[in-house]
Amino acid sequence: MSNFVVKKPWAGRIGALLGIMVMALSLRTAVSVVPPLLGELRGELGFDANTIGLLAMLPPLVFAMFGLLTPVLIRRLSLEKVLVAAVVLAVLGQLARTTTEQVWPFLGFTAVIMAGYGIGNVVLPPLVKKYFPDRVGLVTAGYVTLLAVGTAISPQLAVPVAGLSNWRVSIGMWASVSFLVLLPWILQFRRDRKERGDAASPAEQAAHLGAAPGGSDTVPKLRPWRSPVAWGLAIFLAGNSAQTYVYFTWLPPYLAGQGIDAATAGSALAYFAILGLPVSLLVPLWVPRMKNPIVAVSLFALCWATGHLGLYLSPLDGTWLWVTFAGLGQGTFATALLMVNLRSRTTHGSAVLSGFSQGIGYAGAGIAPLLFGTMREATGSWSASFAMLGICLLVMMTGAVMINAKRYIEDSAEGPLAPPATEHAVALKE
Repeated sequence: MSNFVVKKPWAGRIGALLGIMVMALSLRTAVSVVPPLLGELRGELGFDANTIGLLAMLPPLVFAMFGLLTPVLIRRLSLEKVLVAAVVLAVLGQLARTTTEQVWPFLGFTAVIMAGYGIGNVVLPPLVKKYFPDRVGLVTAGYVTLLAVGTAISPQLAVPVAGLSNWRVSIGMWASVSFLVLLPWILQFRRDRKERGDAASPAEQAAHLGAAPGGSDTVPKLRPWRSPVAWGLAIFLAGNSAQTYVYFTWLPPYLAGQGIDAATAGSALAYFAILGLPVSLLVPLWVPRMKNPIVAVSLFALCWATGHLGLYLSPLDGTWLWVTFAGLGQGTFATALLMVNLRSRTTHGSAVLSGFSQGIGYAGAGIAPLLFGTMREATGSWSASFAMLGICLLVMMTGAVMINAKRYIEDSAEGPLAPPATEHAVALKE
């Protein structure tokens, strides 16, 4: 299949649109459903402080591993086959996890789920690039918003569903959402097969992946390790995600330690997560219109900084105001996902940039929650821990400077590339 630009804006792409949206909704549900149930899991499966810490580290570490691996899989198998593999891994892992009786199998199947989600993280931007090159901002706004919805809704339902049944049902029911991802894609694949006779020639399809016109149909090899854009986006994502993971891990215990009751501290985290919704919707509609995206990033970074300082200096006075500022700072995550497609010309480039930036970014972010707690234990105060968040902000802004200029991952290719115009070259006949 090749990139779509159609005379009727959504004709021939409804299945792809629904598939992208449902996949985004499913990508965080199995991650965020577990923490509210840890009290029950601790007694039944044998979770302790060490295994809870490992559980918290699994998502970013597995995301990092499969972020780097997925572009290779896409190149060898195709974007569609890798998509199906991601869904299958997520569904099987979630179903198997509900049958476990001990902590280590639970962690093992969680790693399988994270592998599926890690692949899904990477394939979403190139899917948008492939099917909606003319509506990157709009479709990105939709899927990033649903990503935030999935993150927020599963922990809200976790305890009530477990109360009506048990924790296995509460955790396992989200496998059905992952399975639903396949249904619209089946319809889209059938549509694509039916239209194959009207599709672009192999040479045109290769051009969409980045092959030079008039040459071979071989897709050029991109070298993200030598690309300032790829490194910039990876650094940007690492700084952003480090702050986000620290908040999701430490905001409730930090506030509780300051004298706020546990229920209110938990509500503060839910509020922080919900604030990701409006900025997720706004960023992809606003940032593509800007000549210098760093202006938007600086605004969100100021929100992060205000939240950090307020929670450190005055956690009991103005708590909700500081959480509001930090929550709005999450616009940097939506910006990172959007920049994957704004800094690539082709579907192949989007896949490589997505995989590299998420692989390196999540690897760097994965240790942040551990360091945040370790510094507290080593120093006896939160000063060094919050100073680390300041360093994460500086790291993020360094990456923002590197990706601000309008340059592309394809600039790192070995050999000639197709011109930028190939991004929108193919039109389906109506």
